[in-house]
Amino acid sequence: MSLFAFAVPAEMALFDASALLAAAATALRSLLGLGALATLMVVFKPLWMGILRAALILIKPRKSLEQRIARSKFKGQQLMRHLANDQAVSQPTLAAELRMLAGRD
Repeated sequence: MSLFAFAVPAEMALFDASALLAAAATALRSLLGLGALATLMVVFKPLWMGILRAALILIKPRKSLEQRIARSKFKGQQLMRHLANDQAVSQPTLAAELRMLAGRD
């Protein structure tokens, strides 16, 4: 056997080891990058939340107090009408009172 026969497998083993180390280094680098990104996200969480809230306000502005009160009243009237419709067959006087309450301003 020649000396060259022993050198080729050793050389291939070193090549495979270096490729394995390069792959491990690439994976480790990406994990460290993701860790650094996660750390920055946690550290600057109040800033990110403020930016997200500002963007949400730009997309969907908050309704005025009068609009929110009117919406609440409308929801209450809808609920009264729904209850009146449920009670119309069994208790017509209660249904009439609920409709009267729903019709009040």
